[in-house]
Amino acid sequence: MSENLANKIAAGEVVEKCASIVKELVENSIDANASNIIIDLIDGGLKEIKIIDDGDGMEEEDAILAFQRHATSKLLKEDDLFFIDTLGFRGEALPSIASVSEVILNTCATLKGTLIHIKGGHLVTKEDSEARKGTSITVKNLFYNTPARLKYLKSEQYELANITSFIERLALSYPKIRFTLTNGGRVIVKTSGSDKLLKTIHEIYGVSVSSKMLEIRTSNDDYDVYGFVCKPEILKSNRNHMITIINGRVVKNNDLNRAINDSYYTYKPDSKYPLVVLKIETDPTLIDVNIHPTKQDIKLSKAEKLYEIIIEAIKKQLYNTLLIPAVIPSIEYQNSINSEINDVDEVYGEQITIDFGVAKALSTNEFIVNPDFDIDKAIKQNEKAIDEALVTVNEELKSLKLYPIGLAHGTYIVAQNDEGIFLCDQHAVQERINYEKYLTALKSKEISSIDLLFPITVELSTSEFLELQRHLELLEKMGFNLVEFGVNTFIVKRHPTWLKEGYEEESIKKILDLVIVSGANFDVIKFNEHVAITLSCKMSIKANMNISMIAMEELLDELVMCDNPYNCPHGRPTIIKFTNYEIEKMFKRVM
Repeated sequence: MSENLANKIAAGEVVEKCASIVKELVENSIDANASNIIIDLIDGGLKEIKIIDDGDGMEEEDAILAFQRHATSKLLKEDDLFFIDTLGFRGEALPSIASVSEVILNTCATLKGTLIHIKGGHLVTKEDSEARKGTSITVKNLFYNTPARLKYLKSEQYELANITSFIERLALSYPKIRFTLTNGGRVIVKTSGSDKLLKTIHEIYGVSVSSKMLEIRTSNDDYDVYGFVCKPEILKSNRNHMITIINGRVVKNNDLNRAINDSYYTYKPDSKYPLVVLKIETDPTLIDVNIHPTKQDIKLSKAEKLYEIIIEAIKKQLYNTLLIPAVIPSIEYQNSINSEINDVDEVYGEQITIDFGVAKALSTNEFIVNPDFDIDKAIKQNEKAIDEALVTVNEELKSLKLYPIGLAHGTYIVAQNDEGIFLCDQHAVQERINYEKYLTALKSKEISSIDLLFPITVELSTSEFLELQRHLELLEKMGFNLVEFGVNTFIVKRHPTWLKEGYEEESIKKILDLVIVSGANFDVIKFNEHVAITLSCKMSIKANMNISMIAMEELLDELVMCDNPYNCPHGRPTIIKFTNYEIEKMFKRVM
């Protein structure tokens, strides 16, 4: 096939939409050491895309060669593929873009500039230009010669939303670079290039987000992790705001997203997702970005260790931070297209499905637990462990010295101290207290179990029988006793007491199915957490139930003793604070 045809085929992978062009060209500017990058769009990039930078620029010979397929200055020998420290390296982007559009390149590296005009992959003109160090590249008439691709371009707002989302992520990856994105002369994104990540977060998301971000910093022998994670009060409705950056490259990795999301377990509802910006630095030999032409997928070596330190760092920061939401008259930073971004695919890939494991798999099987589960008996079986758990006092909350003064709407405990007024959700408060008690009991070495007068018979296929056979020890630890009984059959002689009476056989079969399907991935910790969450919810005071002042005091005293007193196990806040200043400001007592 001809070179131009090969470029058009390659363009099918590299150039999917306007955001793909912006991605490739802006990444070239970053690789050229630019400190100021301007992206000018007309009609969201559908009509024209122009990138201007103050980078190194190119000499005339290199400017022409750059449009040849597989021409790159970033890889000189084969071994360089294992030490990639640039965003681009394949040499496919420029020839692919030029083959399906009209490109005007103006570049200068020294005292003489070069102007090149290419249309449909063919050189139209080449001439000298002004000597301004850096590069300016304009792309217009996208897909004019491939009408099948042209008709799949979407609306201006859609294309603009994708470009904006990408530029925001790139600005977070390189806070030392000034980025300016305009559409039809209107500024959409503008960062200062301050080289301060939190300031860049402020410039993109506004003060209402940046003021609620927590810094994390951790490392091991292979990875250095730095960034900011949000408090649970500013969760998002989609996963698009979990931003991971490895060696300056915005990447998508399901396991990284899962690690981040799992770090917020019990701090948030399953339907909400955190806003996180994590920058990960590692040796280039430990990662492989040469998986797809867009270089968005990535493979990690020693990934398990990375996930462990991320989860540990985020959990530690959340645990050590006072997570009582304050009611503040907010100053909203409203980007004109933020709502559009939530409804479109991100430039760096499709929506990612996060697997929440056993907890999610069992979310519809609430009947499996017994609300009459004898927590007192379970606690006595492991009294020492329970005592140690209950003396874990959160000094920050305890120092607040809350005094209950009443109950609002039969649901919210009103408390006060010298700092202000606090509202506590009585159901969420008791749910947190019960959750930690049940979880400790379920983790105890001696699980409360009951022997069956008539054993339950479970018949399986050969493969299921063999899989379950591998997990008999695990099931024993959970309180089940299974004995082989004939061909591909088990009988269940004992089960834990938290199974609901009358539903034992159905519940046992559901649990065994879950163990078989999950295999080695079955997480007994998540399973116990789900059971504890369900039990705590069923056994807690409901909304619209009036309780006495003594009961309120007891609830607040027990809340102080919790390991995490700020959220119920579903992630909802247990307590909200109104400071004296905020109250006086709302009543115009202070201006």
